[in-house]
Amino acid sequence: MLLSERFKGYDLSGFYDQLRARGKEAGIVFGNRTLLSNSKLALEASEYARDLGKYGDFHENIFHAYFTECLDIGNLEVIAAVTGESGLDEAQMLSAVKDGHYVPRLISARKEGQLINLTGVPTFIIEGKYKVVGAQPLEVFRDLLDKVKGGES
Repeated sequence: MLLSERFKGYDLSGFYDQLRARGKEAGIVFGNRTLLSNSKLALEASEYARDLGKYGDFHENIFHAYFTECLDIGNLEVIAAVTGESGLDEAQMLSAVKDGHYVPRLISARKEGQLINLTGVPTFIIEGKYKVVGAQPLEVFRDLLDKVKGGES
């Protein structure tokens, strides 16, 4: 779906400015996204990668494909290409995703997210009680980690 359709009437320029600023702090380049992809298939493929010990590589590559290259990660051809770039077998991933092999795992993760009142991504949970939601400045993380390290509640 086009972002302009999903967020009709909203000026997203401030959101993108903040996102790019947070990305710059971490060395991440965010492209000019116009499409909001359905990430369900990419999430299933990431579970395939996890099972084969390549989750980190796949996650980094799918993130880059979506946010930097602005590719549609709801498209199986895009996901297959990222799978190959991540050192995984594209045909095996496609078979597992088409068979719905990882759907139960995603359903379980969704239920877990509901239990912890997950409201956005990314969400970082620290020490099981502190949440940082969204693309936050590094200072937010530093302050929270200092607080946790200092034993404050």
